[in-house]
Amino acid sequence: MRARQAFISRHGGPEVIEWREVDLPAPGQGEVLMEIRAVGLNYIDTYHRSGLYPLPMPAALGSECAGVVLAVGPDVKSHAVGDRVGHCLGTRGDYATARLVPARELLDLPPDIDFTTAAAVLLKGGTTEFLAERAATLIEGDQALVHAAAGGVGQLLTQWLTTNGVGVIATAGSEGKLAIARQCGATHAFLAHDPDLVEKVRAATGGTGVPVVYDGVGAATWEASLKCAARRGLIVSYGNASGPVTGVALSQLTAHGSLFVTRPTMGDYYLTPEERAAGVSRLWSMLRHGHVKVTIGQTYPLSQVAEAHRAIEARETVGSTVLLV
Repeated sequence: MRARQAFISRHGGPEVIEWREVDLPAPGQGEVLMEIRAVGLNYIDTYHRSGLYPLPMPAALGSECAGVVLAVGPDVKSHAVGDRVGHCLGTRGDYATARLVPARELLDLPPDIDFTTAAAVLLKGGTTEFLAERAATLIEGDQALVHAAAGGVGQLLTQWLTTNGVGVIATAGSEGKLAIARQCGATHAFLAHDPDLVEKVRAATGGTGVPVVYDGVGAATWEASLKCAARRGLIVSYGNASGPVTGVALSQLTAHGSLFVTRPTMGDYYLTPEERAAGVSRLWSMLRHGHVKVTIGQTYPLSQVAEAHRAIEARETVGSTVLLV
């Protein structure tokens, strides 16, 4: 089968993304040939492209997609031709019209989840599930600070926490994005660049700070995260949208109240088949019951993936971005 795939031969800006035509062979042992219908854009894709997370060259790009099984390898029993499947958390290469995928990396799509929604939510929704329910312990009545609350994960996380009875204090980069955070259930919403942000968060918590800070921004919000956390609070640092947090001294955690910090990745929370099945099942349940809604803020043709990278890095996107094949 003939397919078009994106790749890079060097790290750099969006301009380094190239395209190639390939002839895909029949799937081998443990493989599935997948026709891709929609691709999810994730911030981690820009880390792979830029070199923040260096890759051996040449490197395929793309971490999330949804589509249909076209053929299976001779030993594959878990999937059949025609199955609707999603892919994330595995070998890169989802910026493509079709690809070979290890069958163990595929997730079954329920019939009520369309391809575009699946591509928008698999990675972000799975991330949200483990952040809200497993990376930190929050109970009804607690408060949490969510940075970048109008982003793809931010919107889902705000809704998820609110459903669980947790009050969300949100930050975002514009008044329009603050309005989105409020629509998702945030009880307080402040501009990320507000010079009085820490004082406002402290006031919203009766002076104590929040027990959990969810920080997907990184360098630009690290100091605020330290200062907004309650004594013995937890900072869940799960992204680097503004650059990585570097030079962290353990004495900082002492100085701000014996804080805890974790830097989780979805792969460590969805490691076993049982964890993957349970996490995704919980995600589908939250979607079906309307507890979380996926906002697809913008779509691009797959061929315009470089422009989509520019937009997400410039913080011009809202919610999830999907590349349509």
